[in-house]
Amino acid sequence: MCDTVVVIRDGVVWFAKNSDRDPNEAQVIEWHPRRSHGRGERLACTWIEIPQVAETYAVTISRPCWMWGAEMGANEHGVVVGNEAVFTKQPYAQIGLTGMDLVRLSLERSTTARQACETIVALIEAFGQGGGCGYENRAFTYHNSFLAADPQGAFVLETAGRAWAIEPVRQVRGISNGLTIPGFAEKHSDRFYTWVTQCRIRRARTERLASDCVCVSGLFGLLRDHGADRAEPHYALLNGGMAAPCMHAGGLAAGSQTTASWIAELRPSGARHWVTGTAAPCTGLFKPLDVGQPLDTGPVPSESLDDSLWWRHERLHRAIMRDPVRRLRAFAQERDAVESAWIAQPPDPQDAWNEGGRLLVQWTEAVARKDGPDRRPFWVRQYWRRRNAVFDIR
Repeated sequence: MCDTVVVIRDGVVWFAKNSDRDPNEAQVIEWHPRRSHGRGERLACTWIEIPQVAETYAVTISRPCWMWGAEMGANEHGVVVGNEAVFTKQPYAQIGLTGMDLVRLSLERSTTARQACETIVALIEAFGQGGGCGYENRAFTYHNSFLAADPQGAFVLETAGRAWAIEPVRQVRGISNGLTIPGFAEKHSDRFYTWVTQCRIRRARTERLASDCVCVSGLFGLLRDHGADRAEPHYALLNGGMAAPCMHAGGLAAGSQTTASWIAELRPSGARHWVTGTAAPCTGLFKPLDVGQPLDTGPVPSESLDDSLWWRHERLHRAIMRDPVRRLRAFAQERDAVESAWIAQPPDPQDAWNEGGRLLVQWTEAVARKDGPDRRPFWVRQYWRRRNAVFDIR
């Protein structure tokens, strides 16, 4: 489950996305240069192979560690794309291109947001969408909606099997986990699964917050939001913290966790990108990156506990969530000041990521000194106890 929103205002296009997936599924920040490819070359995506194109553009992506495709990303032409799972009345294919494959393919093959949508449509019509997309349950599959933006504007693309609809963005537009384009949504939506995702609540919240944004720091707050007047997550018995943009897993029937976040500021003069590279943006640090510049983010995270940034941050994140309001006080003011300084005077991305690594060590130690009970509901504690036991996280 995810949220993506675009704001178009005063010559700038802002894009923000939270990628919400299973809580033990690490996500990778990865740069790929522009490449030329030979005639007849084949491309192995997550589940199927398709013909490769003659040239692919430079991209930086955020992808689940076990997938070829990406949850979100940007390319050298200033195009950004993110996708959402949507649930429809159309049949789900056991094999095909995943929504994440389509995000990455559109970035590698498009120079505008409109072309990114057209690329996705052509690929769906040629190869179909499908295949397992879940981490804990690899058979879990869905259809997809997409939000593509560039410095000139943005488009929403919604799909149901091989059917599709495109809508241009006027000013503020969000997508969550339900179809929204008039006519197309009424025809294809699966009402029950759309309700379970709480997508209408989240979409209304993100669009309202986005309407109030006047600078990029407002988008940081949007992706960290736990709902109206809530400093910490509210957990429903059925689906945990699924009703807020900053999603926290812990429901008995459905659990989804924000595992990475991305913000882009797109102008005709150039693009600026801010990503966490870690889960739970309320506990993380937004760091700058440049799509044209390779970035050393440390060891690539894997499907097991390791020394990557993503997994090192999980030790901090999971400790904070036992008592988030109290434990965030250990470093939140310093984090916010660092982000504000970086916005005012953008640093070299590599320097910022190096500083972020040092701060993570300090903040993890500061939070570890905050002892006390786990204040979450019992079913949430049990949910996380099972996930933590997989890797002996304490």
